[in-house]
Amino acid sequence: MPPRPRARARSYDPVKTRTAVAAQLRQVRKAAEGLDGTALDAPTRLGDWTVRELIAHLGMAVTSVVRLLERPAPPAREVVTVAGWAAAVAGHSGPIAEETRALAADTGPGELLERAEARFAEVAAVAPADRLLAARVGAMRLDDYLVTRCVELVVHADDLADATGVPVPHDRQALATATRVLADALAAKAPGGSVELRIPPFAVVQCVEGPRHTRGTPPNVVETDPPTWIRLATGRLTWAEALESGPLTASGDRADLSAHLPVLG
Repeated sequence: MPPRPRARARSYDPVKTRTAVAAQLRQVRKAAEGLDGTALDAPTRLGDWTVRELIAHLGMAVTSVVRLLERPAPPAREVVTVAGWAAAVAGHSGPIAEETRALAADTGPGELLERAEARFAEVAAVAPADRLLAARVGAMRLDDYLVTRCVELVVHADDLADATGVPVPHDRQALATATRVLADALAAKAPGGSVELRIPPFAVVQCVEGPRHTRGTPPNVVETDPPTWIRLATGRLTWAEALESGPLTASGDRADLSAHLPVLG
């Protein structure tokens, strides 16, 4: 039997992605506006990070776009895709944490987010989508790097809401993008066709090695909502917790995905 062809990489509309990054950052800034010193020094679910450091990281996720655009483009040798970023970013967590702490100590959260919003609108909106950036994980196209910014903003906006109790609404396009990136990351980590993961209304992927489903009702189906999937995929929520709380359903002998989670550290 010939090998199954590899799935085509998902594409994202650059204009919609830029708009989504700006919209999600605006939601973060609004949520952070009313936080006092006590709230900013409160803990988060991200190890020893405080809310102040979490907000600094959210601002850094966007200002990194401007900073990278201001640097020379790297050589176009091996260009990292969105999937490549998802597989590699956890290996850079140490330097990212150090830069986050330094930024939080140096700049007030309100100023940082306002500056990030203004600079992004000024610089990123006019840069060509195929401009190469020297990202931490390697050379990336601007349009792909902006997709990763949607993931960062959506994931950490949820962390901010959890830490402060202040709702941080998800921009629909940003949430859709983050959901699809993390679903594709699972399919890349656990390739196969024996399980169908459904995250309505944004994504459906097949994953996990085993008998491939071709027609009718799949024998192994996992279904959940986008926020629950994002928490599962990033280790904020365990498989058992999601099953117990109700947003996750899994049917079939191969439908337990816990061995393949999280997909993004």
